[in-house]
Amino acid sequence: MYFGSIIFLDGKSQGKAYIGVSASTGQKLAVSLVIWLLVPEAMGSRQAAAFLLGCVAALTVVVLLLQRRPEELTSRAPLLQVFGGGGAGPSPSPSQSSSSSPPADSNNTTAAAGDPRLPPPPNHGEDEDEDEDEEEFRGLAAAVSRAATADDRTVIITCVNQAWAAPGSLLDLFLESFRVGDGTAPLLRHLLIVAMDAAAMARCRALHPHCYLYSPARGVDFAPAKPFLSRDYLELVWSKLRLQRRVLRLGYSLLFTDADVLWLRNPLKHVTAYADMTVSCDVFFGDPDGVDNFPNTGFFHVRPNSRTIAMAAAWHRARDRFPGKNEQPVFNAIKKGLVADLGLRLQYIDPAFVAGFCSYGRDLGKVCTMHANCCVGLRAKITDLRTLLHDWKNYTAMPHWAKHQAKWTVPGACIH
Repeated sequence: MYFGSIIFLDGKSQGKAYIGVSASTGQKLAVSLVIWLLVPEAMGSRQAAAFLLGCVAALTVVVLLLQRRPEELTSRAPLLQVFGGGGAGPSPSPSQSSSSSPPADSNNTTAAAGDPRLPPPPNHGEDEDEDEDEEEFRGLAAAVSRAATADDRTVIITCVNQAWAAPGSLLDLFLESFRVGDGTAPLLRHLLIVAMDAAAMARCRALHPHCYLYSPARGVDFAPAKPFLSRDYLELVWSKLRLQRRVLRLGYSLLFTDADVLWLRNPLKHVTAYADMTVSCDVFFGDPDGVDNFPNTGFFHVRPNSRTIAMAAAWHRARDRFPGKNEQPVFNAIKKGLVADLGLRLQYIDPAFVAGFCSYGRDLGKVCTMHANCCVGLRAKITDLRTLLHDWKNYTAMPHWAKHQAKWTVPGACIH
């Protein structure tokens, strides 16, 4: 409620006008004018006219105020989201999020619709049915909220099935790399492991506090290792994209990493504030802005905004245009259109820092991650990643003056 008053005084009479403007969260505005007069019985015409003119002037001020700033009077001030660990979304489902995770912060507020730092609210008019989305991703918002960073709402996500999560498999190597890496252990607090089957979920809960069970496709058993480009393999990788898109729509920045990646230093140091999407690459031509670089979508960072949400939707729709292809070559085929049509700010990371078997720098003093790409077969990936993790441990044990001599072992099981 906004109040103003005008007081009229002279030697013979006095009067006071109170103007009250009441506002509600709706679109209707009630304006009330309450006039309280204390006028002696014998009030002169001059005083009465002056008082009435004052009331008219006060009403004019109110009308001008409503015309210039109606939003301040017709709605409550929005709650400004201070970037924190929480996020809006459905209540967590005990069956789909780890019970050992800490509770979400109750002090978090809803994101303001007009805050330029935050993405727009989800577009409920998209091609998929919103009710089906809510059922498919039940509990995801709560799981992401618990794992995300408090300052900029960033979450690291990886996906595993039973074959990748089994003891001695890729998940063990993945988590160990965080623990022995240079400053990477604290990042585990912000890692959400997405289990694609019940066995992987049970294994995740035995190892890590932040787990989420996601079983999107009926009639598909995601547990076993999948032959490259098989029907079940394609369902698996395209389902990951649906989940990534959902995280963006929830308003979180996402760093997606395959589980066959060793984390040795913090790669976020190489993500610029300019880029909507920062992606690793198999072939790098030296220019991080060069659209002709060959992306590897097994490791990328993306910020939530209208461009990236539209990008994820267009990327998923493009699957039908490229039957039998996984998500990476499809993204490579449509990337120029995404940049031109959506204005997507796409950047690539130099493989000297975010490396893979396809292309990696020789300097162990620079590398942040090592990806077992350009490699087919679970056993080959495990063998070569275990060897490279051993190389890293040897490197960190060297005296400072000798570290420049350290070299990677050629990944012989994958590259031969």
